[in-house]
Amino acid sequence: MEQVILFLEWWAWGLAAIILFALEVMVAGFVFLGFAVGAAIVALLLFLGWFGSNLAVLVLIFAVVSLLAWFAMRQVFGIRKGQVKVWDKDINDDV
Repeated sequence: MEQVILFLEWWAWGLAAIILFALEVMVAGFVFLGFAVGAAIVALLLFLGWFGSNLAVLVLIFAVVSLLAWFAMRQVFGIRKGQVKVWDKDINDDV
């Protein structure tokens, strides 16, 4: 029961956001950044007192915000046109 109460605290979500941000620095590719943004938003909502009584609602908010953040980062930081190199000829092809 105490573990469920732990996830209703704003500082636990904030700590998770900081850890996810640190993981993103170590593992490039915007893998953990969306999750970090989701955890930070949930921590902010808990800190402001807007939510905090239902873990299922917090997890839903975390999931939706993380997904939206990932789509937004994909649009902003995604592959630009002309950035990908397409090889027409293999090195092993006969000349």
